Amino acid sequence: MIIDEPVRGSFAYLERPGLFSLSGVDQLRLFIDRRLPAPPLTHLSGLVVEQAHTGTSTWSIPASPWWRTAAGVFGGGTLAFVADAALAGAVFTTLPEGKALLSSDLSMNFLQPASPSSERLIARGTKIHTGRRQGLSEARVEDARGALLAHATSRCVLQPLPFDPPEAPESLPVLDPPAFETPDPHLRPPEGEVLPQATWDETSGLDLVQLWHKEERAPAPVCVFLGLRIHDAAEGAVTITMPASLWFCTGFGTFYGGALTAFADATINTAVMTTLPAGTSFGTLDLKVNFLRPVTPDRRELVARATVEQRGRTIAVTTCRIDDADGKRVAMASGSAMISPDRPWAALGDLG
Repeated sequence: MIIDEPVRGSFAYLERPGLFSLSGVDQLRLFIDRRLPAPPLTHLSGLVVEQAHTGTSTWSIPASPWWRTAAGVFGGGTLAFVADAALAGAVFTTLPEGKALLSSDLSMNFLQPASPSSERLIARGTKIHTGRRQGLSEARVEDARGALLAHATSRCVLQPLPFDPPEAPESLPVLDPPAFETPDPHLRPPEGEVLPQATWDETSGLDLVQLWHKEERAPAPVCVFLGLRIHDAAEGAVTITMPASLWFCTGFGTFYGGALTAFADATINTAVMTTLPAGTSFGTLDLKVNFLRPVTPDRRELVARATVEQRGRTIAVTTCRIDDADGKRVAMASGSAMISPDRPWAALGDLG
């Protein structure tokens, strides 16, 4: 898997220790101007900051086919992956030098699914409020044509740096991108399997999940991309693992909340799938994640356990908890999905 390859990229705070003596907006502008090295997260997914002004930030990722689920569409976690950066970035642009932030929660409402035809996923974040200890923000996620795909909100905790940063240099050179023998992961041809509609029409969701668990069918591209593995599965409940890899780290050396959200979303969706009869599709309506403690990128397995709490005729409500390899709770999530009996995945379309 990609996640097992040597990590690409580096951390800006190591190469430019004076970075933290700048305001948040000035730090982001250095990334935009390519005066800071791209972090592993950018090499993995193509996530970049495009604009940063006081109170707003815009981030985007290519709509790579690596993000496809087994149904061929993108899960809501893909939209959350780009939204988390814009949400935190909007608050970060308001911070003076010597201050940092941690994401406390992320809430998503989904309107339309994305796919490779979306071309690019763009999140535009706006600060709602910045106080002494917390900040609130919202974001819109759109495709390359401007279609609104999701709306998101987030709360960040603000705190002073635990050290006095050195002064920043007066100027930094533009950096040439590093050369590698192979393209960055998001630019490569995807691996994994997207199932034809005939398979969905003939096979229950639980049977498919158990086939993936036994490795009797190839995993979906997004599972290969993120290193997801099904540990166990039963009707209404699954356990999935993901490595706490350096690939998921930002330029500040922190494990990215958007990656943790994509992990939670994939686990929730798999749990919902175990309740579906053949010929049934579903679309994620909303997702809420609370980040409880920072994740240490020690390459050990994060473990997500999701349970369908209520499965009605048209709505399923699911909860998920994520623990690190030491059994410490790092995040909790909940989400709801709209069930569409006798509706092919290709016709899922607008959830509104």
